[in-house]
Amino acid sequence: MQHVTSLSFLLLAYSNYLSHANKFVPCGETSATPALLKRLAKRQVDYILGDNPLGMSYMVGYGSRYPRRIHHRGSSLPSVEAHPARIACKAGSRYYQSPNPNPNLLVGAVVGGPDSSDAFPDSRQIFQQSEPTTYINAPLVGLLAFFSAHP
Repeated sequence: MQHVTSLSFLLLAYSNYLSHANKFVPCGETSATPALLKRLAKRQVDYILGDNPLGMSYMVGYGSRYPRRIHHRGSSLPSVEAHPARIACKAGSRYYQSPNPNPNLLVGAVVGGPDSSDAFPDSRQIFQQSEPTTYINAPLVGLLAFFSAHP
């Protein structure tokens, strides 16, 4: 999702630039208009939120089907209320390796997403696909803000 969110944000920013300049980009037999670039960005947001072959949202807590085993220590470990004793660094391995869903939801976090074949194993161990990062989530915030204000 790193490239998807970043490039979609850039498509949206460039579409706004083209719109204000009253321009478009000729591209072979077609033209990349501001409206086309916005539609492409919107399709990518829709994909992230569940309009994809798996029917799965890659945003934790969004929709009925989303990642349950994200690579995130705070989500994987039990809460202090459920486990008041200190959990040493190496003692966290049993939670990391557990096949159970995370006990704490990091609602709103977008994970790395599927592989090039649209497969997503929902496994903490495959951090490339299951880890939420700022460089994935930050551009998405901009996209969501725009589409929320311009439905």
